[in-house]
Amino acid sequence: QVQLVESGGGLVQPGGSLRLSCAASEFTFSTYAWNWYRQAPGKERELVLGITSAGGITTYADSVKGRFTISRDNAKRTVYLQMNSLKPEDTAVYYCKLRLGFMDYWGKGTLVTVSS
Repeated sequence: QVQLVESGGGLVQPGGSLRLSCAASEFTFSTYAWNWYRQAPGKERELVLGITSAGGITTYADSVKGRFTISRDNAKRTVYLQMNSLKPEDTAVYYCKLRLGFMDYWGKGTLVTVSS
């Protein structure tokens, strides 16, 4: 069973930055895909960004374009979410997801609170 561990959440002021990380335990797939989701209070989970093992990136949420970037380190089995120019509406629990073949593995989430 692949385990995902997220880190990097916390409280940040509007306009600030945070970098989230999500590290996976051992797996043997050579091709895979990472996604970051978020779920704001009282709202449905939203797909934000995705990146493949080959480096292909897709931005799904228009609200983060130009502010959030996704990257990965294949050797470390880790995906990152760099969040800049944070806004109060970015407040949410952020989840990483790893797709290996036909299986999806989820992290437990990390809370990001944007507030002054």
